[in-house]
Amino acid sequence: MLVSPIDRLTMQSDSGAAVPANHFVAWGVSPAMQALRRVATDTARTDIPVLLIGESGTGKEVLAMQIHQLSDRREEPFIKVRCRSLLQTRQSTQLENIVSGKSSNGAFRGTVFLDDICELDGAGQRHLLDLLSEGAGISEGHDTGARVISTSRRSLEEDLRGGKFAEELYYRLNGVCLRIVPLRERKGDVPELIDLFLAKYAGLFERPRPVISDEMIARLVHYSWPGNVRQLENAMKKIVATGDAETAMNDLVEISPEAPKASAIAGSSLKAVARAASRQAERELISRALTRTHWNRKKAAMELQISYKALLYKLKQLGLDDPEVS
Repeated sequence: MLVSPIDRLTMQSDSGAAVPANHFVAWGVSPAMQALRRVATDTARTDIPVLLIGESGTGKEVLAMQIHQLSDRREEPFIKVRCRSLLQTRQSTQLENIVSGKSSNGAFRGTVFLDDICELDGAGQRHLLDLLSEGAGISEGHDTGARVISTSRRSLEEDLRGGKFAEELYYRLNGVCLRIVPLRERKGDVPELIDLFLAKYAGLFERPRPVISDEMIARLVHYSWPGNVRQLENAMKKIVATGDAETAMNDLVEISPEAPKASAIAGSSLKAVARAASRQAERELISRALTRTHWNRKKAAMELQISYKALLYKLKQLGLDDPEVS
């Protein structure tokens, strides 16, 4: 039996735990995530549509819930629409009633969460655009209508250029675009996330909090985490459930043999490990940008979304030199 693409959600995370008001702390303290927190908090107080871009597992739905919780609509419903199945299940009547204010209770004033708009084909895009055009609250941001938050696992600019995504729909949904950085590009956040998730599940399961060695923390920081924060959270949940960090981690992730040895970090604090990991991640990110731009520093700075002077400072700080020059 097909499942309706529309769910009325409570303020819960994927794990089922209630989302606290300060859930932003679960994303780490890296500059990228702190900047995201500030913009998201400011945006939450408006009715402007929000587009969240990020890989699977980065926390797009949690961010959408947080924006809803920080808004004036926090007492209203948060409704999730699975865009992939919007047309196939023929459940769009409910969404139409929501966005056009045809419900018996009058205009819907909650938040409509459009999950994975990148999955919509041409027919689905036209259908959604028609629905949004009918809903004055959504299309114009009036206080009498719904607020829309959308997500995509990938950037839509290429789809726009190729004519695969409707330009009108894109600009209707993209009032503010927030990009969530993947965990591999902010490795300095990993130790804090480890600490947070261990404490969370130790409390939920009413079990002692496991102790993870310095070597294991360094290996976890070094790991690329293709499943992002969701994968890390599930790993910590399994450690708490089994009470055996070493065995659980061997089952969960294939840790790179290039990870730092225990002797290299013995006695180091989590903050020291985080700083070292952050520097390494920053070095790798800048190196890749410079390689892609053939060491055109101005282009690399634009790609990295930092100033040209900031990039020059980072190159000097990290000891990165143009290989053709040296």
